Amino acid sequence: METRSPLPPFTRETAIQKVRLAEDGWNSRDATTVATAYTLDTGWRNRVTFVTNCDEAEAFLKAKWLRELDYRLIKELWAFNNDRIAVRYAYEWHDDSANWFRSYGNENWEFAKNGLMQNRFASINDLPIAEADRKFHWQQGRRLDDHLGLSELDL
Repeated sequence: METRSPLPPFTRETAIQKVRLAEDGWNSRDATTVATAYTLDTGWRNRVTFVTNCDEAEAFLKAKWLRELDYRLIKELWAFNNDRIAVRYAYEWHDDSANWFRSYGNENWEFAKNGLMQNRFASINDLPIAEADRKFHWQQGRRLDDHLGLSELDL
């Protein structure tokens, strides 16, 4: 059975590591690779979409990143226990008409013993922003370690 460290039960340190690994994965915008972090029978609620397996998660992500252009995401640990992590996050993106948005949300994650995410429940709100109001300015891909996080950006 494949494992994905860090494994539950989580400590504060390993929960923070898990959150950053998830952020890095999503910022890669590589749906195939990101989907490998989820169990084959993963369950998601993302806005009005319900995903019931890893293949659907991959298809969801491919479609998402075709719509949400120049996507950049920051996640922050909110709470954790043995096999669950709650995060808050924000991401910036624009549509194909150059309309910019900052999307805010919370996610609740549940992990299998092998460290793969079994359940993901997301609540998201989209705020239209002017391009000049963007706060996420790193090159596409992994957020730099010295880039401010959500708390430091007052988000």
